[in-house]
Amino acid sequence: MSNKKIALVTGGNRGLGRDMVLNLTKNNVNVVFTFHSSDDKAQEVILETADHQGSAIALQLDTRDIASFDRFYDNFSKVIQKEFDTGHFDFLINNAGTGIYKPFADMTETDFDEMMNIHLKGVYFLTQKALPLLNDGGAIINISSGLARFSIPGSSAYASMKGGVEVFTRYLAKELGGRKIRANVVAPGAIATDFGNGVNRDDEKKRNIIMSNTALGRVGESEDIGGVVAFLCSDKAGWINGQRIEVSGGMIL
Repeated sequence: MSNKKIALVTGGNRGLGRDMVLNLTKNNVNVVFTFHSSDDKAQEVILETADHQGSAIALQLDTRDIASFDRFYDNFSKVIQKEFDTGHFDFLINNAGTGIYKPFADMTETDFDEMMNIHLKGVYFLTQKALPLLNDGGAIINISSGLARFSIPGSSAYASMKGGVEVFTRYLAKELGGRKIRANVVAPGAIATDFGNGVNRDDEKKRNIIMSNTALGRVGESEDIGGVVAFLCSDKAGWINGQRIEVSGGMIL
């Protein structure tokens, strides 16, 4: 049996999730990461980790589809048993997600349900179903957003779900404390990825607004986030629990 820790990262084939996988595998952690539909991107991430201390494996998962979670964990258990000779893992990072930018007045129930299923209901039940497989002394990291602290028009449903996830995380820290499982939130600020159709990466007007409202004077990059997640999955973060860590360069202070 490998003495390396094992992490499960949802949405690990691109953006923030990709950088989390790279940082964790550099830190001697074996990672199983999920992808929704882009298997090609997932394979690219696996190739990028080839010379890292930890290895990476990709599994398909739609985090909106709560009915598929039992089947996913059955498959996940078989994979880690085969590859790492264990039926348990140490770190769950709930990262997968999409964004909808619409004024509150234009939001539909379908839009709302999409955000709820991905960012709150899916996170809630994927975490619940992980508990029998999660090692005592492990950790759960939920990815929120700076938008749960400050309000920018057009993100009411997305940000509301992230606010729910932050409350949920505090309950996890309290209820799982007896198992020495830590639960924390990482809340990125505006990051230049393809998230939300790449608006923070490609829209120069929005980028200028972000830079002018950020103390460090730039838009965030994926590489700003993964190292923080990897730190929270290390022994050095063993006394951090029930906390929200915003990683935004000092946005809207």
